Amino acid sequence: MAFKGVLNDADITAALDGCKNADSFDHKKFFKACGLAGKSADEVKKAFAIIDQDKSGFIEEEELKLFLQTFKAGARALTDAETKTFLKAGDTDGDGKIGVDGEINVCVKQDKSKKRERKRFFYHV
Repeated sequence: MAFKGVLNDADITAALDGCKNADSFDHKKFFKACGLAGKSADEVKKAFAIIDQDKSGFIEEEELKLFLQTFKAGARALTDAETKTFLKAGDTDGDGKIGVDGEINVCVKQDKSKKRERKRFFYHV
């Protein structure tokens, strides 16, 4: 599995099951279900590198369309509407692609009880 050492296979399966029907994909729910939402910035970068199939440093619309297939071969492609919504959520500068350093939609959540920051990949809290 491409995400071995970053994500748990059972969590990936559960996340994919949660969006197996067309137009049911929600990036926030998916990242939470697969466990990526709670990962460190380094782990998120590893996941980004896997999703960035052409190794351009960006995730373009065509790569997003096949996003679920990077988690499991044979998973469905995202619909055009799902792809556009996902791209809009992660494209912070309007260039039509998502980059890993400073250009992806990385949100920093402040944990007030522990005063620490955690970076989130495509995940708005």
